[in-house]
Amino acid sequence: MNEIIEKTIGEIVAENYKAAEVFHHYGVDFCCKGNRVLKDVCKQNDISIDEMVLAIQNIIQNGGGQAVDYYSWPLDLLVDVIEKKHHAYVEEKIPVITQFLQRLCDVHGARHPELFEIKDLFTASAGELTTHMKKEELILFPFIRKLEKSKSVGQAVASPQFVSVQNPVDMMMAEHEAEGDRFRKINGLTDAYQPPSDACNTFKITYAMLQDFESDLHLHIHLENNILFPRSIALERTLAEMLK
Repeated sequence: MNEIIEKTIGEIVAENYKAAEVFHHYGVDFCCKGNRVLKDVCKQNDISIDEMVLAIQNIIQNGGGQAVDYYSWPLDLLVDVIEKKHHAYVEEKIPVITQFLQRLCDVHGARHPELFEIKDLFTASAGELTTHMKKEELILFPFIRKLEKSKSVGQAVASPQFVSVQNPVDMMMAEHEAEGDRFRKINGLTDAYQPPSDACNTFKITYAMLQDFESDLHLHIHLENNILFPRSIALERTLAEMLK
């Protein structure tokens, strides 16, 4: 037990993604704020450490199915999956959800003024995420692929303009936290995506799409913050030592 309570929640989820279900149940952010130690998270949120550890152990042992071991994947494969699955998902869903939110505001905005704030928050997130993903695809991810290739062939990587991978990683993580905060507000305004009693089918579908979008974003950010980024930083340091 002492071993797990000293780990960060990001490390716990990186080892087995099933644990994310437990943190979600307790309202604990495991992706944008995954660098917090489990025992500290329990203390800050007034959660029993024994209860939390038992829940994590139970979900891992009895959760059903085999958790994907993302941590063992080569970094270039992980980057490919993030781009082709999660970046593509964001690009596909943004215009659809935007259209549905506008429709809700037009039809139901008078009775549910919170819809206008939800739409504004999502529109802001859509713009920021689009720019954010392009920075990853054009600057950060190509360098991470070079690191992985350098490891396989035993050659040095030319020093990038940003000096160290740590610098763009810090920027990406700060932007992740901003989007996490934005979606926490959306989650609160939608009552955790529970449609109101007078909701029509369009209302229900829009909230369901927003919930799916947030869930995918959590996994997306988790893969980067808790697996891809720390491994890239460690690999860069290892290569620098090996190739001195």
